[in-house]
Amino acid sequence: MAIELRSGVKYGSFLSLAVVLVAYWLRSPDSSVLDERLDVVLSSLLRAERKVGMNSVSRPRVAIGFGGCVDIIVDGVTLLNKIGLKPTDQPLHHDYIENAEQLAQSFAYFFSPGAASERFVMNDTLFSELVEASRELPGNRWSIGGNAPVMASRMALEGCDVLLGGSFSTDFTDILSQRITVAGNTVDEPDIHLILEYPTGATWGPYTSRRANRYIVHSDDHNPYLDSMEQFQEKLNGFKPDLLVVGGLQMMDNFPFKKGEREALLGRLAQMLYSASPQTAVHFEMASFVDESLMSDLLDFVLPHADSLGMNEQELPNLLSLFRGSNLTVLSDPNPRVATVLDQMRELYRLVNQRHREAGTGRPLTRLHVHTLAFQAIIVKRGSQWKNTMSATAKASLTANRHVCGSPDIDLSKARLIMDESFSISRREGSQRIPLQESRPVSCWDEDGYEICVAPVLVCTEVYQTAGGGDNISAAGLVLQI
Repeated sequence: MAIELRSGVKYGSFLSLAVVLVAYWLRSPDSSVLDERLDVVLSSLLRAERKVGMNSVSRPRVAIGFGGCVDIIVDGVTLLNKIGLKPTDQPLHHDYIENAEQLAQSFAYFFSPGAASERFVMNDTLFSELVEASRELPGNRWSIGGNAPVMASRMALEGCDVLLGGSFSTDFTDILSQRITVAGNTVDEPDIHLILEYPTGATWGPYTSRRANRYIVHSDDHNPYLDSMEQFQEKLNGFKPDLLVVGGLQMMDNFPFKKGEREALLGRLAQMLYSASPQTAVHFEMASFVDESLMSDLLDFVLPHADSLGMNEQELPNLLSLFRGSNLTVLSDPNPRVATVLDQMRELYRLVNQRHREAGTGRPLTRLHVHTLAFQAIIVKRGSQWKNTMSATAKASLTANRHVCGSPDIDLSKARLIMDESFSISRREGSQRIPLQESRPVSCWDEDGYEICVAPVLVCTEVYQTAGGGDNISAAGLVLQI
């Protein structure tokens, strides 16, 4: 029971207040300086984002394909424990999953470094068991999934009118934004993807995750066939988009197509991209690919028709290794330095455009966006159609926090900076170092015919969801550049 003082203030309340005040007075100066620094960085990023307003009279028009699914989001370790899957003593990479042992090995392989991954499950019985167990887990969440619907939803939220190519159930289309028009078949049962999320420091047997991320498994029936492409193309010309986005092609990865079937589908896609108006910019969103023959097909059928590419820190060296003629890089540093990423971006930008010049057809690459946990980086060719690069980089950075924390408002008590105090613009000896200025956190500079912008991310420390992060970030960055 609290003791009543003569003044009428209860002693318990007085003591609590005193403890709070003493804690504040004794608070380390570093902590208060850090809070002030985060506050200045946030204010400056918001100011940069707001420099460019959305035109409500003539909203950007964006067409996005292909596919979509229902995501069931669960805690990955809890799900594996529920189905009785014991931690493996042999983490291994598998191109696809055929049994529970391979699932354990593949999950462990990506779980420790905290690298995002997505794998096709060949075994229908195993996948059904995982789905049923996920449905029974307390705290599971269901959401719209797939690159195209997630990017469409973000762009509609940001004020765009969107044409979405995909085959969905009526329940699925009913919850989409009114700014989204669907082109595709109606299906009774949508494809399901299982999102095995885990936070930083999660443990599974002897393994501990270095950062929060997700491991995704799927066993799709509709998405690999791009079965909405015909309806999408029929509506495309009348829609007259400012931007055409292609994503979701990783659903073809290691899928058991009949001979020549995949190449025929990609050939039709290439023809659609080739026939797009020169006034329509084309963006291709990369994903987790491990099938080298599919990646080679993408180089032939898709990349030649893209003005813009988006990817994360795993997908960048993966694509680059293919251009270099080496094996695909399945697992890369999940927390790369800025200089490393910028050098890889420069090389990829050069190699893609060199290939374009040698082919003499298609479109040159004029924009490249790489999103990492710690920072956003965008390269844009000077004089191209892409505008507002500094504001777009800031918006991409802010969207990373908003999506992962699950809130449109950024709470600095749930954020931290992990980007270095200053960074080299290249790993080459003698390269310029750029300090992180809190009042101007987006650093932009000109190089050989292009502009580079880099922005720090206020990394979310209380993760709500990592899945869909790249799609939301890429979409948000694109919105201000069309």
